[in-house]
Amino acid sequence: MPKASDIKKNTAVEFNNSVYIIKDIERSVPQGRAGGSLYRMRMYDVVSGAKTDETFKDSDMLTLADLIRRNVMFSYLDGDELVFMDSEDYTPYNLNKDSIADEVLFIDENTQGLQVVIVDGSPVGVELPASVDLVIVETDPSIKGGSATARTKPAILSTGLTVQVPEHISTGDKIRVNTTEKKFMGRA
Repeated sequence: MPKASDIKKNTAVEFNNSVYIIKDIERSVPQGRAGGSLYRMRMYDVVSGAKTDETFKDSDMLTLADLIRRNVMFSYLDGDELVFMDSEDYTPYNLNKDSIADEVLFIDENTQGLQVVIVDGSPVGVELPASVDLVIVETDPSIKGGSATARTKPAILSTGLTVQVPEHISTGDKIRVNTTEKKFMGRA
């Protein structure tokens, strides 16, 4: 049983006789507390999709839920659902676009290293790799000699995500983006 301070995003925990996926964690250190951090976690019920916010002390013990991660690749979009295909046995997993809204911005047909999180036999989320390669579809024209300065400009990627890129990057370039910080890492 890990402490609340050891829990990461997209972890499944058992809480109040239900299984929850943790989608967001905010750490705060209130003034006047002797070394005690608080962790506010936004959790979604795996079965109903209901959202709840809970605050835990850093020493609170949480119970991890049984979950399975399967390597998948994005297959196609079916209305409001994304369909992922298991890389080993070709099982399709359907996930609603709204339930994985943050992850959708990094997923296209070429994204490698995706994993579907399965709890009690049903898919509940997608885990992204540390970085993804995406193509820039729109940005201001590149400036010759722009690599000498640290100025940036916004660029819209093929998935709709907007990131800041250096001035020497142009439309059509393939870039690597950090999935946790949503930041430009370099050309792909």
